[in-house]
Amino acid sequence: MFCPRCGSNQSEGLKFCNLCGANLYAVRKAVDTRETEEKFDWSKTWLAEMFLSQEENKKRKEELERQRGITPEIKRYNEIKAGVITSCVGFGVMIFLYFLMQGIIRSGEVSASEAEIISRIWIAGVIPIMVGLALIINGLFVSKKQVEIAERNAPTDSNILEKGPNQKGLRPADTNEFIPTGFSVTEGTTRHLKNSSKEQ
Repeated sequence: MFCPRCGSNQSEGLKFCNLCGANLYAVRKAVDTRETEEKFDWSKTWLAEMFLSQEENKKRKEELERQRGITPEIKRYNEIKAGVITSCVGFGVMIFLYFLMQGIIRSGEVSASEAEIISRIWIAGVIPIMVGLALIINGLFVSKKQVEIAERNAPTDSNILEKGPNQKGLRPADTNEFIPTGFSVTEGTTRHLKNSSKEQ
């Protein structure tokens, strides 16, 4: 065991430090019986979330998104991006299924009635294309309105300044607020250099 006062290495059986006399028995007892300071918070469990109202759940979700920096504009761009990706995947699935089914049909091992069904399986790729288009349209039009509403409801710079010590963020810096000093640290230094060179 190391002595907490002087840092010297002491054997476990000693009650007092050989060098500084610190009470090692009391230190061992405090370490062994130490209880954690942090109590379990039931309000942060899934059970508590299950009993929250829909409005409280919405507020908590918005607060978490705000803390992570996820703004409505970022959500809108993510939605549009997801729509483009989903549509491209659907288009790729359509092409893949079309050529795969044509290969199966041309192998000659399927009957004419089965070939009719198999030749149309590629249409399944239309589903992700339509989902992707719906996401893009929603991101371009519906979510744009939500962003405008969120910007209107967002606190202005004056509101942020009035919040006081409990404010969550600062407003952007404005360099126009700096007051010109009227003098410089290097003001007149070259004059002294010229005088010193004349003296030499």
